[in-house]
Amino acid sequence: MKTSVTPSDDPTHCLIEQVLGIARVSALEEMASGFAHELNQPLGAVTTFAQAAKRMLDRPDPMIKETLDVLGHISEEALKAGEGIRRIRKLFHHRDSARTSCSIAELVQELQPLIEPIAARSAVQLAIARMPALPHVVVDRLRIQHVLLALFQNALEASKPGDPHPFIGIDIKADQYLVEVAMTDHGVGIAQESVQHIFMPFFTTKPHGTGLGLASSRAIIEAHGGTIGFDAVEGGGTRFWFRIPTSSSHS
Repeated sequence: MKTSVTPSDDPTHCLIEQVLGIARVSALEEMASGFAHELNQPLGAVTTFAQAAKRMLDRPDPMIKETLDVLGHISEEALKAGEGIRRIRKLFHHRDSARTSCSIAELVQELQPLIEPIAARSAVQLAIARMPALPHVVVDRLRIQHVLLALFQNALEASKPGDPHPFIGIDIKADQYLVEVAMTDHGVGIAQESVQHIFMPFFTTKPHGTGLGLASSRAIIEAHGGTIGFDAVEGGGTRFWFRIPTSSSHS
């Protein structure tokens, strides 16, 4: 008699859910900072333009034409703020954990409104490269984006103190069978004594780290039939990568 296993009984599923829950809480502060950066610029411009328009209309000879121009700028900035909110909401617009066919490049693109301001605030150059016509993968979009965020945060925190040109590279490539995403930093690298433990839950080399980002990433990638690992970068730094099967390799 074949015994069925529900998601709640699957140890791998339970681990992913538990680790993800804790990791999401630890990431909220950084994500909130990214959201604030995404919205502060247009909202600040709206405030500035509104104050300028008020001064123009308060004059003894109101500057009607100039005020209309300023109101046009206010409208443009308000639309930018609305677009920022729509992009942010899109990151969380998933009602279930069903897997869908998509391009990894599409998932990275959806995250750009979040990670680009964070990188800019840390004065880190972010470079994204992808092969053209990437094959699709069948994935849980939210969980793969969680992996991307965890690797990005890991690369950001690995930057060398005082590095005049900090850098994070995201490279996406594929063959017929696998899609590979690599996150490269030019940071301090991984100490030899930490290599065997880097993906273990609660292991961290950071003073305030949870040790859950890489552990949850491994659980998610393995649940998708993939592999995750890292390589040292010549000259300093680390290249974290994960590979997951393409849609065609499942058929």
